[in-house]
Amino acid sequence: MQTWLSIDEFAKLIGKSSEEIKTLCKEKKLNYKKEDGIIYIEAQAGTKSLIPMTTELEIVEDKQGNVLEKTISTILTLHEKVLEAKDETINTMKGENDFLKSTVISVQEIYDEDRKTIETLQKQLQICQEELEFCRRKYKLMWGKVIKGKGDEDE
Repeated sequence: MQTWLSIDEFAKLIGKSSEEIKTLCKEKKLNYKKEDGIIYIEAQAGTKSLIPMTTELEIVEDKQGNVLEKTISTILTLHEKVLEAKDETINTMKGENDFLKSTVISVQEIYDEDRKTIETLQKQLQICQEELEFCRRKYKLMWGKVIKGKGDEDE
């Protein structure tokens, strides 16, 4: 079934001026016929040639006879763009998650190394404190007797 629209109706449908439609007719990019001085454009072939679509659409007419193909095509195009944006967002999020995961692993490794270093330093500090305490006791014992002894000699 062919649906013929006047040049003005067709121009409104696809969002172009009547002059542009006439130019397309002269270039034989649209099917047209002239009756009673009015140019009619074959709607289905015309919209398919001007509006790129990913799926084949049928012309849907409501009770008033208005053509809804452009609306459906626009909705499908917008839907495809939303899906592409969603996929791109998902891929970006996956990349960010991988980066964050590797960062957390690196930080955990550094934390583990630092914890081991702290444990080693604490052990060394404990050993040094024990040696210092031992030396203090030894010093007290050695010099305490000497000081006592000296004091005893002077008295």
